[in-house]
This record gives sequence, structure tokens and C-alpha cells, in this order.
Amino acid sequence: MYKTFAEQVVEFNENLKYSGKLPGDFQVLNPYLDNPETLVAMQKFYHQYYNDSNPRKFIIGINPSRHGAGVTGVPFTDTKRLESVCGIKMQSAYTHEISSVFMYDMIAEYGGAEEFYRDIYINSPFPLAIVRKSKGSRINANYYDDKELFNDVKDFMIDSLKKHISLNLNTSEVFVLGKKNADFISKLNKEARLFDKMTVLEHPRYIQQYKSKEKQWYIDKYILALKK
Repeated sequence: MYKTFAEQVVEFNENLKYSGKLPGDFQVLNPYLDNPETLVAMQKFYHQYYNDSNPRKFIIGINPSRHGAGVTGVPFTDTKRLESVCGIKMQSAYTHEISSVFMYDMIAEYGGAEEFYRDIYINSPFPLAIVRKSKGSRINANYYDDKELFNDVKDFMIDSLKKHISLNLNTSEVFVLGKKNADFISKLNKEARLFDKMTVLEHPRYIQQYKSKEKQWYIDKYILALKK
């Protein structure tokens, strides 16, 4: 039976689970299991912007943060921008995530959320949040922070990327956020031969934290790369 892009993404997210090994101090968080409203917000978002079967370009992040997609279920989207830009309000959480600030400033200049999401799909090679125990609390972690962690999750990441590609994504060029992330995606790509060309863009968090005075230059760089 024919399924839209939205239906396929929702199905992928609803069936997400990681049951592989992890080093002792790492933990995987599944936002769709932890908060029922996350599931609803995610479904609304994809049905709003992806209710078609159009091919799209693919932007690859790292893995969801606890304050962005770890709450909303939507990559690089905190609850503030989910409500103010996408019109989807969450009652159970209120989050501000700096990567989301850059991403939605760039999306506005691209032509707005409707135009951007009609052309682009964003997700992560490891599509669940990872945290690390540190001094009694849990902090955000990246899949590449620890060699053992990367080796444990590598096959799951390749499988996830293949599932994303099957949604009807353009594999002739992929856009990877963050230079370190790109090094690891390149390893996966050599092994699994997923993409013909990788274009690396600076990560939104890095731009907001360290290059805020040059933010417009980076927005222009993103748009030039994505619209060509």
C-alpha cells in the first residue's frame, strides 16, 4: 500500500529502539517512549510538511539533544520554534536550544519552513538521544565521543541511514553538519557506500557559540550549498 513520506517517517520513529551494547556510563533515551506528547508533536510536524512523496536532499546531524529533538521529536527544533514557526504547541515541555536558533534563522532566509521542508529532510545517523553519566547527573553525549560507543552503535547507524535513504532521498550529495561528524560519516560511507558526495557544513551549535558575529556568512553558505 502506498505511503507518504510523512507516514514512513512516523512509522520509522514509532518503531525506533536501540537494544545493542553500550559502554557502562552511556545511556540511550527514546523521546517517543519517554513523553507521549513528543509522539503527537512529531506526527503533526511530519504530516504538516511531508504529506507527499517528493524526493528531498538529506542533511545529517549527529544525534538528538535532550532539549531539541529529544523533546519535540523533530531534528534541530526546540519547543519555542515548533510553536512560533510551525504552529505546534507542546504543553508538557518548554525548551530553548541554540542549534535550533541558527537552523530556523537559516530556514527563514531559505524561504520559510514550508519551502525548506519541501526540499530538505534532516535526521541523524543515530536518531535517539545519548547521555553520559557525569558526577551524579546526565549530560548530552555524541555517538563519536567514545571509541567503544561508536563501535557499539555503528551497525545500527548504517541501518538507520539506509532506512532514511529509502524514504526517497537524493544520495548523489549529502550535507553533513560538523567536521568531526563528517569524519565518522565518511567511515560509514566507505563501508556501506551510501552517498556519492559529502558536503560538510559547520554545525549550528558551533556557529551560534563561536561564530555568532559571522552568522550571516554561515547562513549564506548553507543556502548556497542547499539550493544549488
